[in-house]
Amino acid sequence: MILSLYRGLTTLGAPLIAYYLDRRMARGKEDRVRFGERRGIPSLARPEGKVVWLHAASIGESVSMLPVIERLQAELGTTVLITTGTVTSAELMAERLPEGAIHQYVPVDRLPWVRRFLDHWRPDLALWAESEFWPNLLVETAERRVPLILLNGRISDRSFAKWRRQPRLMRRLLEGFVLCLGQTPTDADRLSVLGAKRVACRGNLKFAALPLPVDEAALTALAARMNGRPRWLAASTHPGEETLAGRVHQALHAAHPGLLTVIVPRHPNRGAEVAAELEGQGLSVARRGTGQEITAETQILLADTLGEMGLFIRLAPIVFMGKSLIGQGGQNPLEPARLGASVLFGPHMDNFSEIASRMCASGAAEQVADETALAEALSRRLADPRALALSGRMAHDFAQAEDDVLDAVLAEISPWLRGKGAE
Repeated sequence: MILSLYRGLTTLGAPLIAYYLDRRMARGKEDRVRFGERRGIPSLARPEGKVVWLHAASIGESVSMLPVIERLQAELGTTVLITTGTVTSAELMAERLPEGAIHQYVPVDRLPWVRRFLDHWRPDLALWAESEFWPNLLVETAERRVPLILLNGRISDRSFAKWRRQPRLMRRLLEGFVLCLGQTPTDADRLSVLGAKRVACRGNLKFAALPLPVDEAALTALAARMNGRPRWLAASTHPGEETLAGRVHQALHAAHPGLLTVIVPRHPNRGAEVAAELEGQGLSVARRGTGQEITAETQILLADTLGEMGLFIRLAPIVFMGKSLIGQGGQNPLEPARLGASVLFGPHMDNFSEIASRMCASGAAEQVADETALAEALSRRLADPRALALSGRMAHDFAQAEDDVLDAVLAEISPWLRGKGAE
């Protein structure tokens, strides 16, 4: 009943959907050049042979799928089509996808657009990353007898409570998957409760992600500009966290002369807004996005660029992960850990709760309760190079502990990769 209502509303509600998409485009959240893809209109021809379609909602999910794509292409020689739904993820995929892989925007979940997409691409296998369940897209794919596999499935506390209130709908969606692989045993259990038929847990694919890339020339040049100054990085920050980082800088700079705070907003298009807020705090800001250079007077380097997180993590021995003090969910702490940074995050790590708790328990990260605790944790590390180096090594060792997870996941899904299904 609910699925039928949803399908009817998304089909008949075309004017409202068009208005919503126009508003998103006006705010820069839709790609004007490739907007047809959101309506299922392809911008590329389908290649000959088999196509494995992989859907990942946004940047975090798509980055964690890059090793999967590389292995599928190397070992099977098949074409991989990856769909995402955000402009920033599309820009990142343009930089990091291996040669031969194809990116398209996922069609908005309106039945005519979904059917147009599937009619063109005719995938032989569909791999779904994490937890974005679009009813029309999933049901239509399953009804075409395309094997659907959920990779790195994640069901948060909030999502679990929400989906349990719609058990028939969720069961219908999950029944379309021939296999669901949970990130953790808890996720696997929740998928079973919600109606998935075949469930397993072979580890979290975020452990398989490659180290973030870096431009070596930019690394050398920027390190010279920083000239040995003490520094820390606030990574993937969200509104409110940049000014918080500014206050932390002001609290620390007297005890740590020459301190440089590097801020990488999650959404680089907020650069002008963030710079104005920081300058309003009386801070000297250099915006990388506009080509401003660091000087001896620079207090904040605002890295409002895309695809350079690997550069700034390598330059900063201490990394605080955003969306964890203000807002909910957190960001992936394995990214700085993999590069040997000392890792800090706030109390709101819902999207990475299992990883965060394990990192804290093993000494690979520290969770701070608030702004004051963040300043104290930073000050301790800045004052003690040996302790700072040790915490970075522990973070690195933790990030390497499950680097065989990709082999385990590919072994689990290999029957469908070979086209034979479950034995």
